[in-house]
Amino acid sequence: MSDTKKRIVVLISGNGSNLQAILDRSLEQNIHGQVVAVISNRPDAYGLTRAEQREVDTQVLDHTEFETREAYDYQLKNLIDSYHPDLVVLAGFMRILSDPLVMHYHGRMLNIHPSLLPKYKGLNTHSRAIEAGDTEHGASVHFVTPELDDGPVVIQSKVPVFKDDTELELAARVQEQERNIYPLVIEWFCRGRLTMENNKAYLDGNEIPENGYAAD
Repeated sequence: MSDTKKRIVVLISGNGSNLQAILDRSLEQNIHGQVVAVISNRPDAYGLTRAEQREVDTQVLDHTEFETREAYDYQLKNLIDSYHPDLVVLAGFMRILSDPLVMHYHGRMLNIHPSLLPKYKGLNTHSRAIEAGDTEHGASVHFVTPELDDGPVVIQSKVPVFKDDTELELAARVQEQERNIYPLVIEWFCRGRLTMENNKAYLDGNEIPENGYAAD
């Protein structure tokens, strides 16, 4: 493994709690990766402040200033590429990416989704889990592929769903687990342990089960 740290670009849209966990992990432990830029599609995203506090370069590319998704994604790709990333991390980036952009970063783009994939792709996952009467819920880290929330899963972390849970209470429980598992997966990637080949995820050369590893 090269001694050079992997270059990470993080895309956000909001508060940036997962970004904070990644930044903290990169300072507290040697994850062999460095966040070189944080890009937001919303100028008021608090995650930009989190990045600035750590002296990480920030950029805003406001999607409302573009007429089409394709035009936005073309500029986004150019902006990301200007930082020469080894890994692109989606951390609450609330946009569906076009196929050409996703394929440009094939095998080097990760996302975290607040459900136990393949359950509840898309939005409102916490309320959907409660309405379905599920007894467990959680989060999944996966490689990004063109189909929404469908890339190979690397790891999942489960939480209980209690009978009187509100959406906010369940979301907070899931987010706590997200902040644990996302930096871990990024560390695996930056150390060369995690790869994607033929639409399957591998850790240390071993194929990861279809629903990912279960977090301890």
